Amino acid sequence: MERAEILVNGFVQGVGFRYFIVRHAEKLGLHGYTQNLNTGEVLTVVEGEHYLIEEFFNQLKIGPLHADVKNASIKWSESKNEFKRFEVRY
Repeated sequence: MERAEILVNGFVQGVGFRYFIVRHAEKLGLHGYTQNLNTGEVLTVVEGEHYLIEEFFNQLKIGPLHADVKNASIKWSESKNEFKRFEVRY
């Protein structure tokens, strides 16, 4: 198990991006959260198998139909096993 902090910027707020993230995370069995930041970016913290997080990250680099992802970054670390599900934080 690993942990990743993913930061996505571009036109990513107000386009259903967080719900797109939740859908993909649940489909892959990943746990964590996603939230909009005041900077206009979307932050996602996720835990799971490395290859599943990579697949998830590839989807986030594309985003939902009305989003325009300019940049996506990922920082890897050890899993803290602190999440039981995936959620949207406000």
